[in-house]
Amino acid sequence: MSQQILNLVEQKSLKGEVPTFNIGDTVDVHTRILEGEKERIQIFNGVVIARAGSGTRETFTVRRIVAGEGVERKFPLHSPKIAKIEVKRSGIVRRAKLYFLRDRVGKAVRLRERRGDVVEKS
Repeated sequence: MSQQILNLVEQKSLKGEVPTFNIGDTVDVHTRILEGEKERIQIFNGVVIARAGSGTRETFTVRRIVAGEGVERKFPLHSPKIAKIEVKRSGIVRRAKLYFLRDRVGKAVRLRERRGDVVEKS
Protein backbone atom coordinates (compact mmCIF):
# COMPACT_ATOMS: atom_id res chain seq x y z
CA MET A 1 0.00 0.00 0.00
CA SER A 2 2.67 2.52 0.98
CA GLN A 3 4.72 1.61 -2.11
CA GLN A 4 1.75 2.46 -4.32
CA ILE A 5 1.42 5.86 -2.65
CA LEU A 6 5.14 6.54 -3.17
CA ASN A 7 4.83 5.59 -6.85
CA LEU A 8 1.92 8.00 -7.31
CA VAL A 9 3.87 10.85 -5.71
CA GLU A 10 6.97 10.06 -7.80
CA GLN A 11 5.03 10.07 -11.09
CA LYS A 12 4.64 13.87 -10.90
CA SER A 13 8.39 14.53 -10.75
CA LEU A 14 9.48 12.07 -13.46
CA LYS A 15 10.60 13.52 -16.78
CA GLY A 16 8.27 12.93 -19.71
CA GLU A 17 10.86 11.86 -22.24
CA VAL A 18 14.12 10.31 -21.09
CA PRO A 19 16.63 9.48 -23.85
CA THR A 20 17.58 5.84 -24.17
CA PHE A 21 21.24 5.25 -23.47
CA ASN A 22 23.14 2.28 -22.12
CA ILE A 23 26.32 1.50 -20.24
CA GLY A 24 29.34 2.10 -22.49
CA ASP A 25 27.72 4.90 -24.50
CA THR A 26 29.57 8.19 -24.93
CA VAL A 27 27.16 10.98 -24.00
CA ASP A 28 27.01 14.76 -23.73
CA VAL A 29 25.13 15.82 -20.59
CA HIS A 30 23.85 19.40 -20.83
CA THR A 31 23.47 20.76 -17.28
CA ARG A 32 21.98 24.08 -16.23
CA ILE A 33 24.42 26.15 -14.15
CA LEU A 34 23.31 29.20 -12.14
CA GLU A 35 25.93 31.94 -11.90
CA GLY A 36 24.44 34.78 -9.90
CA GLU A 37 21.33 35.83 -11.81
CA LYS A 38 22.36 34.23 -15.10
CA GLU A 39 21.72 30.66 -16.16
CA ARG A 40 23.92 28.89 -18.69
CA ILE A 41 24.32 25.39 -20.08
CA GLN A 42 27.50 23.45 -19.38
CA ILE A 43 28.29 20.27 -21.32
CA PHE A 44 29.96 17.30 -19.62
CA ASN A 45 30.89 14.56 -22.08
CA GLY A 46 32.21 11.11 -21.29
CA VAL A 47 31.43 7.39 -21.11
CA VAL A 48 28.51 6.10 -19.03
CA ILE A 49 30.09 3.62 -16.62
CA ALA A 50 27.11 2.91 -14.35
CA ARG A 51 23.37 3.29 -13.87
CA ALA A 52 21.71 2.76 -10.52
CA GLY A 53 18.35 3.13 -8.82
CA SER A 54 14.85 3.42 -10.18
CA GLY A 55 12.11 6.01 -10.38
CA THR A 56 13.09 9.50 -9.28
CA ARG A 57 16.20 8.14 -7.56
CA GLU A 58 17.75 6.78 -10.76
CA THR A 59 21.30 8.02 -11.37
CA PHE A 60 24.02 7.47 -13.94
CA THR A 61 27.77 7.98 -13.70
CA VAL A 62 29.79 9.55 -16.52
CA ARG A 63 33.59 9.32 -16.68
CA ARG A 64 36.04 11.33 -18.75
CA ILE A 65 39.75 12.12 -18.77
CA VAL A 66 40.72 15.77 -18.20
CA ALA A 67 44.41 16.74 -18.37
CA GLY A 68 45.47 13.13 -17.75
CA GLU A 69 43.25 12.82 -14.66
CA GLY A 70 40.02 10.80 -14.54
CA VAL A 71 36.89 12.74 -13.60
CA GLU A 72 33.57 11.11 -12.74
CA ARG A 73 30.22 12.78 -12.15
CA LYS A 74 26.97 11.27 -10.96
CA PHE A 75 23.81 12.76 -12.41
CA PRO A 76 20.22 12.21 -11.27
CA LEU A 77 18.37 11.11 -14.42
CA HIS A 78 15.14 13.01 -13.70
CA SER A 79 16.76 16.19 -12.35
CA PRO A 80 15.43 19.51 -13.69
CA LYS A 81 19.07 20.70 -13.77
CA ILE A 82 19.73 18.37 -16.73
CA ALA A 83 18.64 20.11 -19.94
CA LYS A 84 19.28 17.15 -22.26
CA ILE A 85 21.39 14.07 -22.82
CA GLU A 86 22.86 13.43 -26.28
CA VAL A 87 24.25 10.03 -27.23
CA LYS A 88 27.38 10.50 -29.36
CA ARG A 89 28.64 6.91 -29.64
CA SER A 90 27.26 3.57 -28.63
CA GLY A 91 29.76 1.12 -27.16
CA ILE A 92 29.78 -2.66 -27.02
CA VAL A 93 30.20 -3.88 -23.44
CA ARG A 94 29.58 -7.11 -21.56
CA ARG A 95 29.29 -5.68 -18.06
CA ALA A 96 26.65 -3.75 -16.13
CA LYS A 97 29.26 -1.55 -14.43
CA LEU A 98 32.48 -0.41 -16.13
CA TYR A 99 34.52 0.33 -13.03
CA PHE A 100 37.49 -1.50 -14.59
CA LEU A 101 38.02 1.56 -16.83
CA ARG A 102 39.32 3.43 -13.78
CA ASP A 103 42.54 1.38 -13.86
CA ARG A 104 43.16 1.88 -17.58
CA VAL A 105 44.98 4.69 -19.35
CA GLY A 106 45.48 5.75 -22.96
CA LYS A 107 44.10 3.60 -25.75
CA ALA A 108 43.07 0.86 -23.33
CA VAL A 109 40.15 3.05 -22.21
CA ARG A 110 38.50 2.91 -25.64
CA LEU A 111 35.48 0.68 -26.17
CA ARG A 112 34.41 -1.00 -29.40
CA GLU A 113 31.69 0.93 -31.19
CA ARG A 114 28.24 -0.44 -31.98
CA ARG A 115 27.27 0.57 -35.50
CA GLY A 116 23.58 0.14 -36.33
CA ASP A 117 22.35 -3.40 -35.76
CA VAL A 118 25.60 -5.10 -36.77
CA VAL A 119 27.77 -6.24 -33.85
CA GLU A 120 31.51 -6.10 -34.55
CA LYS A 121 33.77 -9.04 -33.78
CA SER A 122 37.45 -8.49 -33.01
